[in-house]
Amino acid sequence: MPSPNPSVGDLIATTIESRTGELADNVSIHMPLLQRLKKRGNIDPVTGGTKILEELEYAENGTVKWYSGYETMDVSPQELFTAAEYDIRQLAGTVTTSGLEDLINDGNREAKIRLAKKKIENLERSLMNALARSVHSDGTGNNGKQLLGLQAFLSTAPTSGIVGGINRASWDFWRNKKFSGVSDGGGAVTKDNIRSYMRQLALRLVRNDDFPDLITADVNYYNLYAESLTPFQRVQGNDSFGSGFKSLKFFEVGNECDVIYAGADVGMPSNTMYFQNTRYLRLRPHSRRNMSRIGDSRRPINQDAQIEIIGWAGNMTCSNMALQGVLFA
Repeated sequence: MPSPNPSVGDLIATTIESRTGELADNVSIHMPLLQRLKKRGNIDPVTGGTKILEELEYAENGTVKWYSGYETMDVSPQELFTAAEYDIRQLAGTVTTSGLEDLINDGNREAKIRLAKKKIENLERSLMNALARSVHSDGTGNNGKQLLGLQAFLSTAPTSGIVGGINRASWDFWRNKKFSGVSDGGGAVTKDNIRSYMRQLALRLVRNDDFPDLITADVNYYNLYAESLTPFQRVQGNDSFGSGFKSLKFFEVGNECDVIYAGADVGMPSNTMYFQNTRYLRLRPHSRRNMSRIGDSRRPINQDAQIEIIGWAGNMTCSNMALQGVLFA
């Protein structure tokens, strides 16, 4: 039977159990990319294994040919498929309460509830912010323990580096597209040329019904794009992506694409726009470690304290680099 006056630590443990499912859902709407992946159904849990695999189709069937009459067919075996392998990365944070906090609030249930709630909400925000920063990262942070993010998949130097176990120097199908304002456009990015540069890059990312559906920009390039539009062209989307304001639209490749500001303090490189085809991007949390409580309460043998751990494990994956792009200075 539950105690009528539970300790601060017990309240925190109970509250964590009731909130972790909500926390996992909130993470997916904390930033534009994760919200888009959720909308597409691309938050795809994994259940086990040492690696997260993404199957890839990387070549055409070379037996296809025009023929006449009794001409023989090519029946040679074809190497058409492979898989990218992604490591499982781990993220966790703790809530700690001391025996003194319990004693100070002894007999005051409301004070204990407020303290538990504040501590858990702070940890939730911290976990979401860490994941949001990682989504823009190259995965090398914290000695390579960080989640792989957009800087890994949409590189400004896509002919080098190993991503998902595949060497980009050897396989051109695994290289994203890039466009440098100075090197490829002939001049620094300005409000007068940014739409031209965006169009030139976006056209390289269109393949039949595949096209970029989300463009994430740092504050500089977002402002340049907004300034390049006339009031009539400044069409805003209805979906605010949880970022506090609505997206702009980019129509110049024949398809509607959201242009959104990445947000402050998320690790987005300066003077950068990421052109994402989110059909091929996935967040792959482990089904048993998706912003969930890890184990039971811990009590250190040499401290008057109680510790709770909330953790996440998984990675972000990409199954088609060639249809992702980056615009930079």
